[in-house]
Amino acid sequence: MQIKKDSLDFVDKILTACYNSNKDDLFVMSLMHQYEDRGFLTKGQLQGLFYKAEKVKELPIGLLATLEATLSKLPTREKKGAPIIMSEVKKDEETENKLNEILAKYPQHKAVIGMHNNFKKYDKITSTEKLELERIYKLLFKK
Repeated sequence: MQIKKDSLDFVDKILTACYNSNKDDLFVMSLMHQYEDRGFLTKGQLQGLFYKAEKVKELPIGLLATLEATLSKLPTREKKGAPIIMSEVKKDEETENKLNEILAKYPQHKAVIGMHNNFKKYDKITSTEKLELERIYKLLFKK
């Protein structure tokens, strides 16, 4: 939300007072040009104007209070932090070895073929499938 020029024009009065106190201030001149061109200032620009206006002694306290109240009403948009990078999921080599070992000895085993296809597709299998694989492995390879 920005302050529109159509409402009470206290922003223009503050800008003029800041400009009159220091005519060489490029920041205030830039804000004046933007306010004249667009008709509004963003919350960040208004905060900068507030910090500049605090230093102006000739500025009426009521205008400064109005600007401060307006700033408190405006929403604060948080910038997004650094993107979260997903860590690469390591393949479960033990499960892959067991699946390959069972399929090498019993290539037509339907349950193991299904688990192997899921493992190839998603690089993991569910915990129940893992327990089932352990059970099948122990039955087929009694070591």
